[in-house]
Amino acid sequence: MKNNATFASSVLHFQSKLNLADKLPVGVKAMNPFREGQVLALSDVFLRKFYDDKHDRVLVLGINPGRFGSGLTGVAFTDPFALQEFCGIPNKLSKTRESSATFIYQMIAAYGGVREFCDDFYLGATCPLGFLKDGVNYNFYDDPQLQNVVTPFIVNSVRKHVAFGGINEIAIVLGSGKLKKFWKKLNAEHKLFKSIVYLEHPRYIMQYKRRELSRFIVKYKKALLESREYLHNGRR
Repeated sequence: MKNNATFASSVLHFQSKLNLADKLPVGVKAMNPFREGQVLALSDVFLRKFYDDKHDRVLVLGINPGRFGSGLTGVAFTDPFALQEFCGIPNKLSKTRESSATFIYQMIAAYGGVREFCDDFYLGATCPLGFLKDGVNYNFYDDPQLQNVVTPFIVNSVRKHVAFGGINEIAIVLGSGKLKKFWKKLNAEHKLFKSIVYLEHPRYIMQYKRRELSRFIVKYKKALLESREYLHNGRR
């Protein structure tokens, strides 16, 4: 860490100040879940429970928040059911499952559990704000104009997370298609990480490869264990 703040307090401060002032394409709206008091409160409880220390971690980055996972809980890839059942954080939200969260928490269980996972990794998003178009989730890379608008915002966000304690030797990106293409260009230009591991996105796995679920969990676990070596070889 580069200051006396804990990982948790740094992320919470970042979340509370999130703002995208740039004008978005017509029909696209930014979704900032942390403007909701309940979301910020749940994120506060989660972060202080699992990240209230000064450990360095490997960043694991998805796309951007969706309405039914982190859009509700403030925790990436975590629906209200997972937040309560696996993270031990009670909440009064509807416990409808979200497919990406279902995969992620099976993978976390295979790794050793939430506490063990959070000690080494931080699940986040390439873009910390979500987007809606016609009332449904909209990925920033699906619109070239939107991507151009948010790219400086993304670079700034990633650099801040590295300053919080995310190592820059390696990162894991959850996306093997458009997100991978975006990150290859981004990292070539801005040198955010020395190395990036790309894994299939949980939503893709659950939608198209569910019969191979166990194979992907093994693949994820292998990537996590290999990237963890960068931590164990000497945390900053």
